[in-house]
Amino acid sequence: MKISIKKGKALAGMREAGRVAAEVLRVCRGAVAPGVTTADIDDLCLKTAHAMGAESSTLGYCGFPGSLCVSVNDEVIHGIPGPRVIRLGDIVSLDVTVNIGGYHGDNAVTIAVGEIPDETRDLLEVTRRALAAGIAAAGPGRHLSDVSAAVEKVARDGRCGVVREFVGHGIGRSMHEEPQVPNFGRPGRGPILEEGMTICIEPMLTRGSSKVKVLEDGWTVVTRDGLPAAHFEHTVLITAGGAEILTPRAD
Repeated sequence: MKISIKKGKALAGMREAGRVAAEVLRVCRGAVAPGVTTADIDDLCLKTAHAMGAESSTLGYCGFPGSLCVSVNDEVIHGIPGPRVIRLGDIVSLDVTVNIGGYHGDNAVTIAVGEIPDETRDLLEVTRRALAAGIAAAGPGRHLSDVSAAVEKVARDGRCGVVREFVGHGIGRSMHEEPQVPNFGRPGRGPILEEGMTICIEPMLTRGSSKVKVLEDGWTVVTRDGLPAAHFEHTVLITAGGAEILTPRAD
């Protein structure tokens, strides 16, 4: 397994890609409201990215038809934007990846639209904490699985299911690079993290069973039991001092 190390121009490119991805996500997040369609969010994503000199990494990727992924309620990831109307009580996951100057930045957040049940709000909070724990566990000399184990512990302590079929990933000149970054596993295993590596840590947790399925559209991943799911993600850089978030935002 070859994991790319970013230095100099490549590192500057990753910082810029992360900054732009975070800003596009911030704008899209601000537009989520009752009565807005997921296609409206998609249009805004593409326009915002273009205004910043970037392209959507998602649009056309393996045939994906949207500029971002918009997943609602029991949809875990890869929701296709379209005519669906966002309603009060929904939870909406936005996953934005952009390409600027040949480098990719990737981030995701799940937000509540108005009041939601306490157990759903708890799901969002546990997933947010799981991401923070994974980032805190990343640093030079640590094993990749230390990140995975940290995410899983928070999820299990919070009584949330951990999706196993889909994982985080390396990122750089390509949207998906080595290594895979699972959200589960025992610590002390796998590659050693080194300064200059860039990875996407992205817990995907469920309120009930961790079992998922892909819908007939070939993309949208939903929980099998129909209970809600949440998804949070940051692109991070391994530095001498730990993990630096390249997609900073206020969750």
